[in-house]
Amino acid sequence: MTVKLTVENAVQAKTEIEKLEAQGFTHDEIYIFAHDKDRSKHITNALDTESVGMKEQGLLDSMKNLTSSRGDELRTKMASVGLTVQEAEQYEKELDLGKLVLVAYKK
Repeated sequence: MTVKLTVENAVQAKTEIEKLEAQGFTHDEIYIFAHDKDRSKHITNALDTESVGMKEQGLLDSMKNLTSSRGDELRTKMASVGLTVQEAEQYEKELDLGKLVLVAYKK
């Protein structure tokens, strides 16, 4: 089960995370994406959500992301937590506009 949301800022993200928790998702199943790496890292840490890493992506995609553009990296990461390639492209455009994307993903 995958839930995808777009929000404007960390305050809205916190509210949506609380709603996702009420639906049964844990912090380890919720991912926040931002176009800026530092913003993404700070919000992920502040709201205690999960980071997409080798566990979600696998070794090859993790290595590939070291040399990919930020857009390519984000699309790969979003696809690794339940989005289709088309959805990842659509949500990456939202990130370009400065929004945050939340993905709650249960395998």
